[in-house]
Amino acid sequence: MFFSNPLRYFITSLLRYFATSLLRNFVTSQLRNFTPMKTLSLGDQALLLQFDQRIDPAVRAEVAAWETRIREADVPGVLYFIPAYCSLTVGFDPRVWTAEALTNRIIALGAGDGVANPEIRSRFWRIPVCYETPYSWDLEDLCAQTGLDWPEIVALHTGPVYQVFMMGFLPGFAYLGILPEALACQRKAVPRASVPEGAVGLAGRQTGIYPLASPGGWQIAGWCPVPVFSPHNEYPFLFQSGDQAQFYSISAEECAEWKRRVQDGIFDPTLLYG
Repeated sequence: MFFSNPLRYFITSLLRYFATSLLRNFVTSQLRNFTPMKTLSLGDQALLLQFDQRIDPAVRAEVAAWETRIREADVPGVLYFIPAYCSLTVGFDPRVWTAEALTNRIIALGAGDGVANPEIRSRFWRIPVCYETPYSWDLEDLCAQTGLDWPEIVALHTGPVYQVFMMGFLPGFAYLGILPEALACQRKAVPRASVPEGAVGLAGRQTGIYPLASPGGWQIAGWCPVPVFSPHNEYPFLFQSGDQAQFYSISAEECAEWKRRVQDGIFDPTLLYG
């Protein structure tokens, strides 16, 4: 009797532990499929799928997974996708779907009626940037905001592999992140009336390349001689959402050579593949 109660307690506790673990794993696996998201109707021709509202690679991976899941399910009447940091817009033909019916169809995909674990494909780019004067317009501001010297800023900016979280603002503008925390910086208090094509900017914990000359308030750290928007090409954008990119530093002389090759029409984008 002395040993029976402790033994029974031990066995019961062990069984409870395994049962709890199995249940936890089951619930977790189900939550991965039933991704918590909000669905909003954007008129009668588009849905907005909203995820956790933050800049986070894990959230962006959810966006990409749902886009791939819907694409590979080949849902009739779905016309286009607009992925963003933490949302996915799905355009549809109102003659085929109502917003409510398509919402139910998409939710069913997450429940296993479709691709459960889609493969996310992306490309990796190595992008040349000249951080020397006269291209580093905001050298002093960036050094003052971060407390770092310029070589440290360049080393930090060229270190990470960035993800293209979304395309927007201008044709071909890729929002790249996440910047190292040490490089987090404020936008300019007064935006410039014109920022040149190719300028490489920083704002918050994002970075990007201006595809066209335009007004802008990002801190300019350098210049990229590679066109990221070529309107006359069949595929005009260099980047697409989900791509990965890493910058590397080039000298002013190397920058001039890149620029010459682009102007002479002998630039080959595949040279930028990592």
